[in-house]
Parts: sequence; structure tokens; C-alpha cells
Amino acid sequence: MSRQNIYDNDLFFDRFRSSRNSEVNFNDCIETPILFSMLPDLHGKTILDIGCGMGQHAKQYSDMGAKAILAIDISEKMLTYAREYNSADHIVYQRMAMEDIRAIGQQFDLVTSSLAFDYIEDFGGLMSSIYLLMADDAKLVFSMSHPMVTAWDGSCDRYTRTESGERLHANVVNYCVEGRRVVHWVVDGYECYHRTLATLINDMIKAGFNIEECQESHISDDMRKQYPDLFGGTIHRPEFIFFRCGKR
Repeated sequence: MSRQNIYDNDLFFDRFRSSRNSEVNFNDCIETPILFSMLPDLHGKTILDIGCGMGQHAKQYSDMGAKAILAIDISEKMLTYAREYNSADHIVYQRMAMEDIRAIGQQFDLVTSSLAFDYIEDFGGLMSSIYLLMADDAKLVFSMSHPMVTAWDGSCDRYTRTESGERLHANVVNYCVEGRRVVHWVVDGYECYHRTLATLINDMIKAGFNIEECQESHISDDMRKQYPDLFGGTIHRPEFIFFRCGKR
């Protein structure tokens, strides 16, 4: 089974860190506000954060009153940054691939993940593993790239544009062909997995989840007009999709 660790690539990590540390970025302006709006009250909760990255969310969970947070990631560079800049007494950072989470052997009140499930080959198996790690009244809240975004293979520009570069519409390539996509994004060989929306939903249902809420990413017209180069494409497609699930 393929386990990509692109974030330990020096060039990719440096570019990602620079983007995340910028005042205006997709994570802080679009993804995080929606994800956090779907969270339950965190006071006294034990949390598993899958694909914790540089630890921003884990630190926020701690500040919001979480009792204990286990934050896992496959990237040692990410974890080194997290331990240095986003540490707290209630957070344990651990190097672990999401494919191996059944070995954790404890249950949590909340499982979260921010834009990490794009990299999992067996999404249905991951859902089943998460289900086993959740207490009866626990919640799963996660974000991932929208299927309209992963339905692209690098064979054309992501957008059809005017001669001046204005985006006219998004290009979707082989939406109905699921599986691994390898494209150039910062570096050659960037991998993610494309699935249809129906596959995502049915894999969650098969694992035993009730889907309580689903959202697609959005941003204000003002932000889109203020930063057209960054957010101009958001009028044509949602970048991310979000789910909150409970156990049946």
C-alpha cells in the first residue's frame, strides 16, 4: 500500500510552511473556519487528530479546553515544527501513518483531520479503523479536497482562462475514474487519490457512520475580489468538502 510522505521533501515542506505562515492562505481563510464551526464543545474531550501537520489545530484544541490530544503525522518535519511551535501539556505528537491507527488501542471522544485523507489509498478501510477508535457518542469531523478538485490529472490547466488570464470555468478530468492521481504541485510526483462523492458517502455509511453535516468550502465576494490571484477560482468550484459524523 502506497504511503506518501511528500511533506518531508525539503522543497515541498519549505513552500508549504511559507504558505501556512502567510497571513492570507486557503487554510486559515477558508478551511479552518468551516472545520471549526462543525466541532462539538471540546471541554474535557480526548481527541485524535489524524495528519496533524504543523500542529496548529492541535494547539487550538488544547486552548479550547480539550483534556488530551494525540496528534499523529507521517512527516517528521511537520512534527518537529509542531513540537517547537505548537506544544502544550495536553498534546502528544507521535509519528504514525494513518494506515496504522488501529494500533493506538484506545477510544476518543472526537476524531478530526484537516486535509489529510486525500493521501489514503483505502478510504473505506480508514473509516472502519476510525470507527473502532471512537467512543459510542464520539464525533468524526474532517475536511479533504473536494472531488471536483481531485478530478484532475495534470493534462490541462485547472481552469480555462481568457487571454488576460481570467478564470472562465474549472476543468474536471475523468471524474468517474477513481484512483491515484500523480501531478506536479511544487514538485514532481505529488500523489493524491480521487474518489467520487458517492464513494466517500457510501464508505462512511458502510463503516457504520451517520453523516450529520456536510459542507463545501466558500469565501466571501469581498475576499475573492481583494485577492483574485489566490481565491479567484473559488467562484467556479469548492476547494474542500467537510463532514461531521456520529456512530450509528
